[in-house]
Amino acid sequence: MDDVATRIEHTVLGPTTTPGDVQAVLDTAIETGMRACVPPYCVSMAAEYAPGVELTTVVGFPHGQHTTANKADEATALAEEGADELDVVANLGLLRAGEDESFRRDLAEVVAATTRPVKVIVEAPLLDEDEKHRAARLATEADAAYLKTATGFADGGATVADVELLSTYLPVKAAGGIDSWEQATAMFEAGAERIGASSGDAILEE
Repeated sequence: MDDVATRIEHTVLGPTTTPGDVQAVLDTAIETGMRACVPPYCVSMAAEYAPGVELTTVVGFPHGQHTTANKADEATALAEEGADELDVVANLGLLRAGEDESFRRDLAEVVAATTRPVKVIVEAPLLDEDEKHRAARLATEADAAYLKTATGFADGGATVADVELLSTYLPVKAAGGIDSWEQATAMFEAGAERIGASSGDAILEE
């Protein structure tokens, strides 16, 4: 159980998320040994409130179309405020336009801006097969530490097929629509190293 808990990032990232919501997620993480994924504006508070919890936050969320400079500055600031890992949203507009080098450079500058591990959210439900491979390859070339399937805010979420594909490039964090132990198990068996879920507590209870 302890091993499973450390592979789950108990997540609260909705548009109406309050500091109280974040503290509730952190309380559960403290109790169970899970990691936590919290909004950028709560990172400093979360690091002080729960110094023993491994904290992830998001960069360029939820669409990835911030300027590269803004993403890099955000990554630097959030690491300084206490984030242990950063999940950056890839700019799919660049990928869709065939601007692969700009896509790679956007991610590489975020990775270079911090010593923290960076996971790249490729938003796989929005991509065709070729785009998934290109996104994964370019994120790998940008020195990302992980690939993450989805933000959870676009249509569709994590699938076994996407985890299998992405895990041939880098370790994978499966996220988007995972709310049961059965689903989490399927993702682990497909090759996911981590699970991101707002139902992390329910998954553990199961």
